[in-house]
Amino acid sequence: MPPFADDVPVTEEEWARHRAAAVQAMPAFMEGQDLPDVLMTFQKKLLASTATYSVTVADKARRTGATWAIGGDAVLTAGSATSAGGMDVLYIGYNLDMAREFIDTCAMWAKAFMPACSEVGDFLFHDAGTDGAEDKYIAAFRIRFASGFEICALSSRPRSLRGRQGYVILDEFAFHDDPEGLLKACMALLIWGGKILVISTHNGADNPFNLLIQDIHKGELGADANVVRCTFDDAVRDGLYERVCLKKGIAWSAEGEAKWRASIRKIYRANAEEELDCVPAQGSGVYLSRMILEACTVPPDKTFTLRCPQGFELQDEHRRIDYVQSWLEQYIAPEIAALDVRLQHAFGQDFARTGDASIYVPLVIEADLTRRAPFVIEMRNVPFEQQKQILIWVTERLPRFIGGKIDATGNGGYLGEVAVQRFGPSLIEAVKLTQAWYAMWMPKMKTGIEDRKLLFPANDNLVSDLRMVRLVRGIPMVPQGVKNEGTDGLARHGDFAPALALANAASFNSAQEIAYRSVPKVPGGADDEDDFDRRHGRQRDHGRRVPGAW
Repeated sequence: MPPFADDVPVTEEEWARHRAAAVQAMPAFMEGQDLPDVLMTFQKKLLASTATYSVTVADKARRTGATWAIGGDAVLTAGSATSAGGMDVLYIGYNLDMAREFIDTCAMWAKAFMPACSEVGDFLFHDAGTDGAEDKYIAAFRIRFASGFEICALSSRPRSLRGRQGYVILDEFAFHDDPEGLLKACMALLIWGGKILVISTHNGADNPFNLLIQDIHKGELGADANVVRCTFDDAVRDGLYERVCLKKGIAWSAEGEAKWRASIRKIYRANAEEELDCVPAQGSGVYLSRMILEACTVPPDKTFTLRCPQGFELQDEHRRIDYVQSWLEQYIAPEIAALDVRLQHAFGQDFARTGDASIYVPLVIEADLTRRAPFVIEMRNVPFEQQKQILIWVTERLPRFIGGKIDATGNGGYLGEVAVQRFGPSLIEAVKLTQAWYAMWMPKMKTGIEDRKLLFPANDNLVSDLRMVRLVRGIPMVPQGVKNEGTDGLARHGDFAPALALANAASFNSAQEIAYRSVPKVPGGADDEDDFDRRHGRQRDHGRRVPGAW
């Protein structure tokens, strides 16, 4: 709590001083230690690289302490005389909070190393316009040293670094608006002995950050450039969790560390490889944000999973049919009964036989043209014939059915062919999921989601599946080979994303409904439906019609 009396108002200036003292103080467990003892192995390697190379790239996981350690490097650089390698330090983040956090970290190191430095001050950095553009001013923070040098932390990238010289730190480089232009502007500083440090986590394989790393590895920047890599597990091995325990005032234990590590990985789930393991995703970033996706979910969770036991496909046919029929009648029939018979319905299905989930997504078109998935069916280890059974049983019962699209890539071609034969090519399309198809329909799905006109059940796995869509060479799709773990512990390949895109595409089908008048009952005979079946050579099979000879 602040050291203020309860009945005395606190001025803005007093609160600012108190906050600065709190955030700029060296953690108690580190006081009195030399710099090498304070830093972890990765942080030591990073500082050694900036002292040796003109260009250093920190390829890091989230929150591994790179920027914190570099704050100490910045203070030692700006606080030294020219003869000792001193120079100005310019930190460039992409928002004001990053600049504020970095300058507070520098102030902490400065008070430990060089108490004679100035207090943190804020000012407007003059960004000279180029090519006729007007000058602008960027909110910034500054610490000045007796050496005559200073640390400046900017809240956004300048258009030009003309006239500047020194040590430039580009933080979260992959997430800047124009990373290539920013790096190009910095390279001129190397001519007169400056240096550049690029720090970031990954944001896609095609991002300039990953391309810069590849260029350094290939030697295209010469021998004066170096990459220092630190994954989340590297940092944990170096003592990251021990630092967390010291900061929180709890005892370290191997069991606690393992539990903490697992909890962090569970939080990142589909993004763990990129965010924690320094493996760039095969795309240029997430296509749909979680916030937007969660706004399109409709509780309660209406996701129904049929998971067949191993060897189920070897059981007798009637046992397989009865097992699946019982599941349909128990879980899906009540959902079908709740559908509004006045509204049009469509469906999409992403096929899988083993490994991934095969997902059937019905879609109802509301009166205001909102598309909503009333429920979702997930099938795991379900044989071909039973997927056919489910597809036909559910689709026959969708009110005012206007169309369906099925993933016919690979083995899905069989199910697509069966559906076309059953319902006709005017209603069913067996879709080969090509880049051209994704390029046409994924943006339409995204527009529906962003406008909140495409809704689906509130289920975390469905949201995570949609989060796996990336821009791969400019095409929104789920990259090949990328998987995550669902809440049930099973592997997923973003299966709901193409299924929803297929359903959304099917909902725009131009097939027209045909009105009809029922034939009057035959006196003393069966009802209309049974009579129609008898006269047209149809027979019943587990509550569904089976076509006879026409």
